[in-house]
Amino acid sequence: MWLGGVVSQSGDHPLAWRVWTIPNLVTMIRLCGIPVFCYLLLATDEVVAAVIVLAVGGGTDWVDGFLARRLRQESRFGQLLDPLVDRLYILVAIAVLTLVQLVPWQFTAVLLAREAVMLVVLLILRSRGFAPFEVHYTGKTATFIVFMSFPVLVLAGLYEPAAGWALPLGWALAWWGIVLYWLSAAIYVGQAVILLRRRSQVVA
Repeated sequence: MWLGGVVSQSGDHPLAWRVWTIPNLVTMIRLCGIPVFCYLLLATDEVVAAVIVLAVGGGTDWVDGFLARRLRQESRFGQLLDPLVDRLYILVAIAVLTLVQLVPWQFTAVLLAREAVMLVVLLILRSRGFAPFEVHYTGKTATFIVFMSFPVLVLAGLYEPAAGWALPLGWALAWWGIVLYWLSAAIYVGQAVILLRRRSQVVA
């Protein structure tokens, strides 16, 4: 989720810029899992290991945020790094799965189109002096579901004994996640439009 529910003027960040915190360390470990997943899936026959790495990396998306709030170690660096790692996980995973023909290009196009829409919204807000929105729960839920669909689809495509149950489950999660993904995008775009209209009214 590049964007979420509340915006502030750029430069107005009440949180300290702290890098070396426990939540940020968890996020960095998740980041290291991306090349490990790619190596296991593309350069070895360790399909189950690749599935585990992808599932853990995506499934622990909520852990860093939970620890930040619980330990009171929220930071501006963490706010920026966490969604960036989420995006990298999704984009790298979908690219690899498309490359090995475990997902069709049409599904990839739908997902990438959503990312393009959010990027345009982010750039427009930045150009008007606004910082990114905070993460919205709809987008967070959508990301988690999409995350969970990827290891199941890998298992279905490369581990034949699991195909019977993993294929329908994987695609159910994938399309459910995509619908929520676009729903969250519609929410963000609506919020951005309202915000920009208010700004234009104040200027006028």
